[in-house]
Amino acid sequence: MEKLLIIGSGCAGLTAGIYGARSNAAPLILSGLTPGGQLMLTTEVENFPGFENPVMGPDLMEAMRKQAKRLGVRFIDERVDKVDFSLKSGGFKVWTSEGREVEASCVIVATGANAKWLGIESEKRLMGKGVSACATCDGFFFKGKRIVVVGGGDTAFEEATFLTNFASQVTLIHRREGFRASAAMLEKARKNPKIAFVLNVTVDEVLGKDSVEGVMLKNVKTGEQQRLECNGFFVAIGHEPVTGFLKGHVELDDIGYIRPKAGAVVETSVPGVFAAGDCVDRRYRQAVTAAGLGCMAAIEARTYLEHKQLIN
Repeated sequence: MEKLLIIGSGCAGLTAGIYGARSNAAPLILSGLTPGGQLMLTTEVENFPGFENPVMGPDLMEAMRKQAKRLGVRFIDERVDKVDFSLKSGGFKVWTSEGREVEASCVIVATGANAKWLGIESEKRLMGKGVSACATCDGFFFKGKRIVVVGGGDTAFEEATFLTNFASQVTLIHRREGFRASAAMLEKARKNPKIAFVLNVTVDEVLGKDSVEGVMLKNVKTGEQQRLECNGFFVAIGHEPVTGFLKGHVELDDIGYIRPKAGAVVETSVPGVFAAGDCVDRRYRQAVTAAGLGCMAAIEARTYLEHKQLIN
């Protein structure tokens, strides 16, 4: 039986592994079929402490993985599809996409959350070249530029408002005339002279070869197309936590984020199962906050294992 099993290999999972290894918990990380988390889809990262110059997202994740390996963390690059947290056998059980069964005394879930995208080819092709789903991460790169934000909820309005700190103009695009955003968020955006609205349209294509040059819009009522020039394209239609395999095993909120137990941050509804990173954090979703939660989860896991007299 493993002492500490970590599910996920983004900033949260790798940090938990580093701290777990240093506390003699001998962690095993089930890192998924595409190890590294959301930063593997990111180009330059400027806001992770410790780097004088921007670091490429994949390079940062590779450095963290090598650090974890140096400390003794073991990795299996398989995805968890099924769990049993009932402790019927004395430990927590998980099964991977390859049919592997792993049993552990303590588990940290750090599976993250995926941004929802529109699903058009040009959006994927220009990801990291002007297409983003994180204003806090990438807004700085668009000083004096024209930006389009897609969405109609609070997240879209928060992103649009934040981006006005850098952009010359932000155009918020929505497929309807009504918004899901709160009245306060809507009023704040409408009073901002840098924010414009284009409603009743969908995005047919993100334009540009090597970087974003504009978007092609389609009116949902008339079918008429129009081109809108921009340098940045931000999708703000929500995130989906990677927690489907946990349903019925730990408490989740209405969206699917892991719900910490009352008064806790990383402790779940199941003693001995902890959560870290974007699968539990529906607000900040930053690499550095994910790393911090990974540290917290590992410290709590160490305390749990010490109480069970499984580590010294």
